[in-house]
Amino acid sequence: MSVVLETFQLGFPFHTFDPFLFCVHHDDRYPKGNAQLGPDVSLAGRNLGQDFTIKDGFRMYHGRVVPGFPRHPHRGFETVTLVRKGRIDHSDSLGARARFGGGDVQWMTAGNGIEHCEMFPMLHTDKGNHVELFQIWLNLPARSKRVAPHFKMLWGHTLPTVTVHDDADRPVEVACVAGGLAGGPIPAPPPASWAADPANEVVIATIRLGENATYTLPAASPGLNRALYAFVEGEVTVDGT
Repeated sequence: MSVVLETFQLGFPFHTFDPFLFCVHHDDRYPKGNAQLGPDVSLAGRNLGQDFTIKDGFRMYHGRVVPGFPRHPHRGFETVTLVRKGRIDHSDSLGARARFGGGDVQWMTAGNGIEHCEMFPMLHTDKGNHVELFQIWLNLPARSKRVAPHFKMLWGHTLPTVTVHDDADRPVEVACVAGGLAGGPIPAPPPASWAADPANEVVIATIRLGENATYTLPAASPGLNRALYAFVEGEVTVDGT
C-alpha cells in the first residue's frame, strides 16, 4: 500500500491539512526600486489594492506604492513567514518592528488579536529586487485561541541546516524551522503554538535534493498528516508515485 494518500497541483495558495490553515509561496521578480521603496516602473493597468495577478513578473498585492500587505488584523492562529530572498518590513500593534529576510523566519501568534503590516521594500535601486517567501498559517489549540499575542524572530543563522548524502553519495540539504529533521538544537516556537508540544510532531522544513538524490523521512506517529510541496522545476517521486 502506498504511503501517498493524495496528490494535487500546487495553487496560490497551496492546499493544506489540519492544523495548517494556509500556505502561500510568493515569488516575485520586481524591477529596481525608486526613492519611495516601490518598483521604478509604471503601475498603470494594475488593480492597485487588489493586485494578485502576475504582470511583468510581479504582483503589488494590497500595496499601492510599496508591494505587500498594509496593516490588517489576525486572530486565533499563527503566521510563520519564511523569507528565502529579499527583505520584509514588519510592524504591528504590539510595537514590534523588524526588517528581515535571506533565511530568517518570523513566527507570530495572533491569539486574541493583533494588527500587523508586511511590506516588501525595493532596496536595490541599481538592479532588480527578487522577493521569495512562504507564509504559513498554523491553527492554535482551542485552549490557546485567546492568548496574548506573541512575536518572535528566528534568525537564519540560528536555524539548523544539515547536508546528508544518500547511498549514492548524492547531497540532500535539510533546513528546519520546526521539528527535528535537521538534527541539533532548534529555537523553540512560541509557547502557545501547536508546535510547542513535542507530542504534536509539527515539522516545518525545506528539503533540497541533489540531482537524482533520495531522502527518507523519519517515521511519524500513526494518524498524523504530512504534506510535501515540490515548488521548483523538476520531478519528485514519493514511494513510487
